[in-house]
Amino acid sequence: MIAKLKRIDWPLFAILLVLMGTSLIVIYSATHSSAKFGDSTSKMAMYYALGFIVFFVMALVDYRFWLKYSLYIYIGGLALLLLVMIVGQTLNNAQGWLNFGGVSLQPAELFKMVLIMFLSVMLANKNKLKLGFWRDIIPLLGITFVPFALVMVQNDLGNALSYLIITMALLWIGNMKYTQAALVTALAILLIVVGIHSYVAYHDNIEKYLVDINREHWMERIDPWLMPDEATAKAVYHTRNAKLAIASGGLSGEGYMKGSSVQADRVPLTYSDSIFVVVAEEFGFIGAAVLLLLYFTLIHRLVLVSLECRERAGPYLIIGIVAMLLYQIFENIGMFIGLMPLTGITLPFISFGGTSLLMNMACMGLVMSIRIHNQVDTDELPLAVADRYVGSKAT
Repeated sequence: MIAKLKRIDWPLFAILLVLMGTSLIVIYSATHSSAKFGDSTSKMAMYYALGFIVFFVMALVDYRFWLKYSLYIYIGGLALLLLVMIVGQTLNNAQGWLNFGGVSLQPAELFKMVLIMFLSVMLANKNKLKLGFWRDIIPLLGITFVPFALVMVQNDLGNALSYLIITMALLWIGNMKYTQAALVTALAILLIVVGIHSYVAYHDNIEKYLVDINREHWMERIDPWLMPDEATAKAVYHTRNAKLAIASGGLSGEGYMKGSSVQADRVPLTYSDSIFVVVAEEFGFIGAAVLLLLYFTLIHRLVLVSLECRERAGPYLIIGIVAMLLYQIFENIGMFIGLMPLTGITLPFISFGGTSLLMNMACMGLVMSIRIHNQVDTDELPLAVADRYVGSKAT
C-alpha cells in the first residue's frame, strides 16, 4: 500500500486540489445569494470529498482488473442508458437522470469512461497491427454508435458528441492507415460543411420537423451559433449575455462576487454549464488564462504518464481521457464566445455536478493506477488474463 502511494503523481494530485479550490470559490460567487442554489458550494465540497475517495480507490486497484471485465461494464452501461429512457428524470430538456433514494445519477456521463475502457481493450488486442476498415474500424464505430444513438434520443447532444470525439482520438493513435485517416477526416469535414449549408438553406423546413418531434429547443442552441442575426431574442439571450459578461471582465475582472451580469442573474446556469462566464467576468482575462494553464498542466501530466507506460492498453486509456477533457473544455468555453453551439456540457472539475465530477475523478484515479501498476511485471499480476488485454512488458 505504501509503495503504491509513493508512485502516485503528486503534482497531478496538487493540480486537482487547486481545481477543487477554484470550483468552490467560483460556485460560491455564483450561488451565495440564491435561495434555490445557495447550498451548492457545500454539496460540491461533499462531491469532491467523495471524488478523492474514488480517486484513491481507482488508483490502488490495478487498472487491468477493469479491463478484464470491460465487456460486462459496457453492457451494464448500455443497460443504464436504456433504463434512463424508461424511468429517467428530465432536466433542461434532457431525459438523462436516474434517481436512487434522492441521489441523482447521469449514466451518459459515466458512459464516457466505460467507452474509453472498452475501446482501449479492443485496440490493445490488435497488438499494434494496422487497423482494417471493415474488420476493425466499422465494428469500433458500431460500438460507439449504439450509446451515441441512445444518448441522442435522451436529447443530450453534448455527451453524445463526446463519444465520437473519444472514438476518433483512439482510432487515430490505434494505428489507422493514413489513407483511412484522410478519408475519415475528409468525410467529417464534408458532413460539417454540407450540414451547415443545409441548415441555413432549409431552416424553415428543419424547424417544422424539429417542432414535430418535440426538439424545437435545438433551434435555440444552433441559431445563435450559425444565424445570430435571425435568431429569436429567447434563443440568443444566454449566449449574448454570456459574451457581454466575458467582455466586461476585461483584463483583470470586475472583482470577486462583483460581476455585474453574474450577480444580477442575467446569465443562466452560472453554477454549472456557464461557470466559465463567472471566471471571465470576475477575474478577467488573467483569471481565465490561469484556469486554462491549469488545464494545460493537467493534460501535460497525463501525457507524461502515457509516455512512461510500457504496456499497450495504458496509453489508449489515457489518450481517451485526454480527448474527453479537451473536448469538454473547448466546447464549454467555445459555446460562450461563438465558436461552438450551445450544449449542456460541463467544464471539467469546475462546474457543479456530482456525476460529472465523480466520473472525472475516477478517470484521474485510472491514470494513477496506470502509473502505479505499469511498473509491475505482467507475470506478477493477479489477473491471469491480463496479458491477453495489455500485452507483456516486452511488447
